[in-house]
Amino acid sequence: MDRLLAATSQAETRHFWFRGLRRFVSPLLTDAVAGRDRPRVLDAGCGTGWNLRSLPQMADGHGIDLNRTGLGRARDGGLTRLARASVTALPFRDATFDLVTSFDVLYALTEDEARRAMSEMARVLKPGGTLIVNVAALEILRGGHGVLAEELRRYDRPTMRAAVAAAGLEISRMTYTNASLFPLILAARALQRMAGLRTPEETGREISVPPAPVNALLDVVLGLEAALVRFVNLPFGSSLLSVARKPRR
Repeated sequence: MDRLLAATSQAETRHFWFRGLRRFVSPLLTDAVAGRDRPRVLDAGCGTGWNLRSLPQMADGHGIDLNRTGLGRARDGGLTRLARASVTALPFRDATFDLVTSFDVLYALTEDEARRAMSEMARVLKPGGTLIVNVAALEILRGGHGVLAEELRRYDRPTMRAAVAAAGLEISRMTYTNASLFPLILAARALQRMAGLRTPEETGREISVPPAPVNALLDVVLGLEAALVRFVNLPFGSSLLSVARKPRR
């Protein structure tokens, strides 16, 4: 995981995938906290803290992560409301947050750990609060990046719906993303599996920034897709982005 975080911190400012993720997620974050006065937000598995720094300015952002390296980089970036903790045992009282986010964390957990993590995120949400989760999608896309990210599973709509329902939450939006790059990713991952998946040390380039013209082109492609996702849910893609709400009762 240290290798993944080191690669992430070098790439997340410029890499087309991270820029695309922020474009997909930013409108959802804004919608989730609209009309709330100083909303409290938790990023469960905050890594280097980039997503916390992307929150709307009026939000009161908090982050937890088990990885000391990631938390250190987050603190170096100016974040202070951080704690070393597991998503399966959040150190907060019930109904503390208006919004909880978790980006690319659940797929690295066992089935039991993922179930407990969803339950914990639901527990710390206020009634009427929102959970936004992004995960790796579709087993057919398993490949080298999964080795680097210590991936245990990839999700699809039914498995994510079941996980959300088991936590007592209600899905309000679910879409695959990176659909525009699906053929390229599918071909690349198939070749990786045919060649044999390499060790984490050998897969570091999976997250390196491509040559500038290629990165710029893919950035534009995902920007256009993000604009489309504002209005429609996509039927396939390399990630699955879900928005769920805690019932008011």
